[in-house]
Parts: sequence; C-alpha cells; structure tokens
Amino acid sequence: MRENGSTASLAYRPFQPEDAPPLVLASGSSIRRQMLENTGLVFDVEPSSIDEDAVKAALLRDPNMQAGDLAVLLAEAKATDVSNRHRGKVIIGADQVLSFNGALLSKSPNIAKVRRQLLDMAGKTHCLISASVLVRDGIILWRRADTVYVTMRKLSPAFVGAYLAEAGEDVLKSVGGYQLEGLGAQLLERIEGDYFTVLGLPLLPLLDALRDHAALSS
Repeated sequence: MRENGSTASLAYRPFQPEDAPPLVLASGSSIRRQMLENTGLVFDVEPSSIDEDAVKAALLRDPNMQAGDLAVLLAEAKATDVSNRHRGKVIIGADQVLSFNGALLSKSPNIAKVRRQLLDMAGKTHCLISASVLVRDGIILWRRADTVYVTMRKLSPAFVGAYLAEAGEDVLKSVGGYQLEGLGAQLLERIEGDYFTVLGLPLLPLLDALRDHAALSS
C-alpha cells in the first residue's frame, strides 16, 4: 500500500494481475485500510475532498431516503470525487450509517453527545449499514450495501463514563461511538450479521467484485 500520490502499481502485487488497474481507497478510515492491507491488496489511499456533511444533508432532504441508499450514495460521491483525479484507476469508496429507533445518526461532535447516545442505545438494537462501491473514470462499476443488527448490553452510567475515559477521542471516529475491534466490544451483547460490515466495509463481496472486474486474481 502506498499513500500521498505514490504509485501502487510499482509495488509487488501477489494477488493482482500484472495488467490489473491500480487501486485507490477513497477513505481515511484506518480500519478500512487495515482490512484491505490484511487481504494482501496493494493500493493507494486518497480520502475524498467532498464536504460529506453537506452532501449528506442534501440527500436527506428526500423524505423517502433509506439508510442503505444513503450509505451507497455517500460512498459513490466520495469515490467519484477521487476518480476525477485518477483516470484508469479503480476507486474503492465506502461509507457507513447507523439507524436507531427510525432515525439516522451521524458521528458525534463531542464526548458528551456520545455519552448520551450510548446510554440511549443501551439494552437496545440498532442497525449498521456499510456500503462500498467501485468507480473507474467516473463510471460506477459496482455497488453494495450490507446491514448488521447490533444489540448493546445494558450499561450503567458509571461504566459508560469509564469506557469514554479510556477510549478517549477515538469514539468520535465512528458513528456508533464504538469500535468493535477495540474497547467497543465491551459494550455489546450480540451481533447478527457480518463482522466486516460492522467494521465499515462489506469486505468479501468487495473482493468478489474486484475479481469480476479483473482487478484481483481469481
């Protein structure tokens, strides 16, 4: 994996054909990057420069907007933005939204709001929808959104306070205020669905899509 404009295609790519298009991950998420690195993929990283909050607000003006559609459209917007600067490359876009009690939640701006959100979700089930898309030269090659159901265990205010004190600012990086691969596992009772989707990427379908588009060896 290479960052900041370096060329992934020059690196050793054991699982990517010699003539495979270079890959770019249009996300600044460290866990998405790590998931792809762990599969052996070689890629560049270039987060999108779009105003995600503005795009999301515009999309939510549609009263019929569904969580899965929102996640896909946000992923497409990010990937298309990066694709405009990288002709010939396959851009991987991703996004995750959280639905709870019929409302779509966003990343919290501060710890106090995360605390209120966690106490509200304690003992209840919420949905995480993770979307991924592939874009090349501005054309959508593939899109996918998967849903998992996450049930939090009952949490005392004291435990939530201890969790937030230990996790710190990292809780602001995820829409749910937790990261399953870390301390967030302490908050959960049950997960129904794919583990990778909880982390923010429908990884196995994405790998299949890369194979279908000759970007990954079969």
